[in-house]
Amino acid sequence: MNYQNHYLNEEGIHPGALKLISEAHEDVKHLFYEIEERAQYHQSRILNIFAKHRVSQRHFTGTTGYGYGDDGRDTLDLVFKDLFECEDALVRPQWVSGTHVISDGLFALLRPGDTILSITGEPYDTLHDVIGIKKCVSGSLKEWKVNYRQIELTSQGSINHKEIEKELKDSSVKIILIQRSKGYSTRRSLTTKEIGESIDFIKQLRTDVFVLVDNCYGEFTEDREPSSTKADLVVGSLIKNPGGGLAPTGAYAAGTREAIRLLSYRLTSPGIGREVGSNPAGYQYYYQGLFMAPHIVAEALKGAILSAGVFDRLKYGTFPHWSERRSDIIQSIEFNSSEELIAYCRAIQSASPVEGYVVPFPWEMPGYDHQVIMAAGTFVQGSSIELSADAPIKKPYIAYMQGGLTYAHVKIALMRVLTAMQKEGYIQF
Repeated sequence: MNYQNHYLNEEGIHPGALKLISEAHEDVKHLFYEIEERAQYHQSRILNIFAKHRVSQRHFTGTTGYGYGDDGRDTLDLVFKDLFECEDALVRPQWVSGTHVISDGLFALLRPGDTILSITGEPYDTLHDVIGIKKCVSGSLKEWKVNYRQIELTSQGSINHKEIEKELKDSSVKIILIQRSKGYSTRRSLTTKEIGESIDFIKQLRTDVFVLVDNCYGEFTEDREPSSTKADLVVGSLIKNPGGGLAPTGAYAAGTREAIRLLSYRLTSPGIGREVGSNPAGYQYYYQGLFMAPHIVAEALKGAILSAGVFDRLKYGTFPHWSERRSDIIQSIEFNSSEELIAYCRAIQSASPVEGYVVPFPWEMPGYDHQVIMAAGTFVQGSSIELSADAPIKKPYIAYMQGGLTYAHVKIALMRVLTAMQKEGYIQF
């Protein structure tokens, strides 16, 4: 069968788009071997851990009420503990997002008069109101008399140890906040090695501070997670990497016994902690999603690299460059105008398996102080491991592409994106 004829005649794809994507694929495909080998390594680890904990059909069964003795829930905690190489873990559908579990982590570990020190610059937008960075929102940490300071990364994008040493002389600093991924910025994302070295440095100076790592978008992109270092709490969303596109909601926390104990009291209530929490829908998608996660993350990484290769050929700014090593699944593409940015996001939405007919518009999204456009025709609402793209409508006009459950989907989406952008006069072949 002549597949090109299908794309040209039935799909209406521009021949220049097919040629460009094919050339970019040839440029980047040599990078895929290492990604696939790492996925196989993580798959092997997950198989061994599932076998160790005797995962069976009974672990998928839902519970009601208080959920006392929920073996599916408790075994999932043990699986994450071993997989993330830490002392303890909590995995719960009751957490609705990464922001939610980070918020609970901060409230659990801080007291009035304490100070949060972010050592990776300003955190992701949705944490601003949680902390009270720019205003004192009702219920924020600022309202609870918790202070906040931040240290910018160096000009090379590294954590600034000199400034950390100065700040840690203040005994009120009780939490060091590290954001692994770039968020809405053009900085490079941090590796587990860099994070571990910085935590070692911090713990040599102060043993009484907690280190909380926002691990969102980074899981399974490297051999190890930050939880294998001296981090006290490493958290992330299950509708990103570790849910494998199947987990319908939830988040995880992995870290030290003490940090997890305190977090469990914030999750439910003091004295009760992790002992309750039912899930009538059961846990199959959480186990199965985790099993699929290494492969899905590998597909997302390959899609991100191809996207970078395509837009690099078109002379757009891409962060990271297709040839760079990656520690998260996010691909940033810088456009020349808000109109061009919006056209890109709309084309991504049109290539979605769910609600591909919807036309996204910028809107005042809760948790952001500027309009945001989001393209996310996903099976799980807002799932960032599925192909999606979002962007703040402000200069520089950067779209942040995530995911792709399959490399094939990303390639097809790029065909449609390039064809649409050519029709609107933004690119030429």
